[in-house]
Amino acid sequence: MDAYTDLAVLKIDAPPDSLQPITVGTSSDLRVGQSCYAIGNPFGLGATLTAGLVSGLNRTIPSPAGRPITGAIQTDAAINAGNSGGPLLDSYGRLIGINSATFTRSGSGLSSGVNFALPVDLVYKSVLPMVTNYGMTQYPPKP
Repeated sequence: MDAYTDLAVLKIDAPPDSLQPITVGTSSDLRVGQSCYAIGNPFGLGATLTAGLVSGLNRTIPSPAGRPITGAIQTDAAINAGNSGGPLLDSYGRLIGINSATFTRSGSGLSSGVNFALPVDLVYKSVLPMVTNYGMTQYPPKP
């Protein structure tokens, strides 16, 4: 697990021919107003899809490690408990982000409709090299 980005890498023990990898897009050319879709299992309800728009780009959100995560995608596609870690897709079904957080109204527990995803380019830039180089994530990377 990488506490800075709140991402974890999982090893899946399954025959390769039973897995269908997702098509990975890019977050570098996202535009405010474009459609996006969040997939997850909110509140234990499996295989849920919510639709929305990219509402903002390059947002800063808090991380579990207490350091800010910059470059987040803001969306109004519902991201609730259980959607975190699921894919955020563009209208072609390509991965553009990893669902991460929702802002709630203070003390209410109700979603404000302001939700965030980590951009896929950040995921590849920060997490993949750590897994490749060290076999696990660690932050900050050791020389």
